[in-house]
Amino acid sequence: MGFERFEQSRVDVGEAILRVRHGGSGPPLLLLHGYPETHMMWGKIADDLARDFTVIAPDLRGYGESTKPATAKDHENASKRAMARDAIALMRHFGHERFNLAGHDRGGRVAYRLALDHPDALIKLSILDIMPTAEVWKRANKAFALGYWHWSFLAQPAPLPESLIAYDPDKFLFEGMMRGATPPFAPDAFEDYRKAARDPAVIHAMCEDYRAGASYDVAVDEADRGVRKISCPVQILWGGKGALGAWYDVLGVWREWADDVTGQAIDCGHFIPEEKPAETLAALRGFFGAAT
Repeated sequence: MGFERFEQSRVDVGEAILRVRHGGSGPPLLLLHGYPETHMMWGKIADDLARDFTVIAPDLRGYGESTKPATAKDHENASKRAMARDAIALMRHFGHERFNLAGHDRGGRVAYRLALDHPDALIKLSILDIMPTAEVWKRANKAFALGYWHWSFLAQPAPLPESLIAYDPDKFLFEGMMRGATPPFAPDAFEDYRKAARDPAVIHAMCEDYRAGASYDVAVDEADRGVRKISCPVQILWGGKGALGAWYDVLGVWREWADDVTGQAIDCGHFIPEEKPAETLAALRGFFGAAT
């Protein structure tokens, strides 16, 4: 199952109540999951990381069993800036003013926004399989429209995407999105994702996340472009069989957003920690400085 050395709790961070697993000892490491998942995506490597780090893994607001934000016209309540505030409050709850952070997919977007908004909070930052949101929309083309079509679909006004997804969440999220490929998820994690997807409030929150990504998140990224950069060391990992390496100069783009960038492709698709847990673990340990 993973998380065998962890405690589960619910933490009130002021604007949301987050389902959280925490365990281990050593320097603090926050793990943030992506869409359409929960914190369970880290299950294949969490116990090993907990040998070297104090690991904290929440469900992002709106996802899994965390509370769902109120709907706001400007989508700020579902923005990465709002989720970053949750993350700061969560780590302070556990006594950590500064910490390491690894974020995959939507969690990676929360992670780099946190780094820009709260530069003194991070020691090191690892971002898995994303490009900055403003860059994605700025560079959108035919390949993006066909390959990442869900970005535009989920951002449509409510209740269109919610209504269509509700008809068969499994088919949309885990069959259609993966184009028939076998999901790389551990059984317990997959059941957690599927359980969440059956909750209309989770589906709405996911759509709100993407609506924020097409509006509020782009605006705050553009406000920072050329004005401030991520100051802590940044590791970028991406799936070598996925879209990022084919579409972008991954490290080149990220070096426009951060001062100290290293990284590499992992021989897999998008779900890096679940497809290649050993390689992901080695990369994270090497970057964050854990003993081997």
